[in-house]
Parts: sequence; C-alpha cells; structure tokens
Amino acid sequence: MSEEKKSTVRAAERALDILLCFVDEGSLGMMEIAERTGLNKSTVFRLLATLEGKGFVKRDAETDKYQLGFRIWELATSLNQSDEPAVLFLPEMERLRDELDETVSLYLRIGKERIRIQAVESKQAIRRVAPVGARMPLSVGASSKVLMAYAGEEDVQELLADPSWPDNVDRGVFQEQLKRIREDGYAISVEEREAGTAAVSVPIFSRQGRLVAALAVSGPVSRMNVKKMVQFVPRLKESAQRMGKMVRA
Repeated sequence: MSEEKKSTVRAAERALDILLCFVDEGSLGMMEIAERTGLNKSTVFRLLATLEGKGFVKRDAETDKYQLGFRIWELATSLNQSDEPAVLFLPEMERLRDELDETVSLYLRIGKERIRIQAVESKQAIRRVAPVGARMPLSVGASSKVLMAYAGEEDVQELLADPSWPDNVDRGVFQEQLKRIREDGYAISVEEREAGTAAVSVPIFSRQGRLVAALAVSGPVSRMNVKKMVQFVPRLKESAQRMGKMVRA
C-alpha cells in the first residue's frame, strides 16, 4: 500500500474513532475527544472540522462541545425497515424537546381529522397534552392548519362544506390563514382547541416534496406567548427538514 493510501486509511480510522466517542456520551469537548482517542489536539481539530462540514457532528457555540449531527440519523434510518414516521422521527423529537423544553408532537391527517401519532412530553411540571392516538378537528389548532394548508384545494373545500364545521370559525378567515401559512411556512395557535394552551407547527416534507406530517411544539400560554413561538420556528424548521430526509418515498 502506498504512503498516500495509508495516510487516507489512517484519517478514516481516526474520524471513525471520534464518532465512536459519542456512543456513551451525548456531547464532548475537543480536549475530551483527544483524551479518549489518544490523538493530538490539532489532528482532532482538523477531523472535527471535516466531520462538521459533512454534517456528522455539530458544535454548540455556547458550550463549545460537539454532538452527533443529522447525517448520522439519515444513515441510521437505512438500517430501519420501517418508514413509520412515529418510529423514524422519535430521536429528533426528543432532541427538540430537550432543546426547547416543551412538548413535541407529530400529527397526520386522517379524513377530516388529525391524529396525534407520536409525542415527547415536556419535563416541566406544568404541561397539558392530548394522548397519542387522540383525534382532533381540522378546523382549529396550529397543526390542523398546517395539514390543511398543504392539502389539495378539493380537500379544503370539502372540509369547509362539511356540516360539522363549527359556527364560531369563519371560513373566509380560515382560508386566509392557510394562505399565510404557505407563505410563512408555519402556524401558531393560542387557546384555539383548548383553553390555556398554545402551539406552533411546521410541515414535514419528504425529499420528493410530499407532505408527511405536521411537527408541533406546545405548552401553557404562561410560557408559550407568540413572540417565543416565533423564536422557536427556525429550530422547528431545521428538525422538520432533517425528518423529511429520513423518509424514503
């Protein structure tokens, strides 16, 4: 084997050793990685920069520590024969819950209702969420509006014409809200479905552009005001994008 090939193989082995450091740890600093791998600091620095550039690790600017990146989750899904969103998206939902410290939910549209197919509850003492499997109307709530905003026009008109449409929800306002959601890429609701609760939701699209589900973060209005929910949007969109890449079709 030539010296150039030996050097390339060594670099690959060292990069893999760095990734293996995260098997038992969620986040590590550069010096911790150097100690665990036995590599010098400059080598670890170069390899981390390469891994970060490819999305296999990410650095937290506040703590200056590294975590596994979204590419790891994309590779992991290739080992999983299930395309079920509730299974595929759970690790990313847990990470989102830990970062935002609020409940994270996943919704699908089934006929004229939405169903909560997965949830990771907030660790805070005060929280109120519907159970997994709960069915809710599509006329109210951030996730309902996200699911309808990206549905076909025929489905929207069928929903608006349904006799069960609530009298207190203006159809014209609802349609304007759907238009705004398509422009902004997110929806917010405050005490629409249940008093005292608020939520912000974004769509999850597959690589082919198919709407897969609605991703939502919810909590009590005492913590979830509109300003805070808008601040959550970029992080939700990042998670939704990663989730979409996990879906094969």
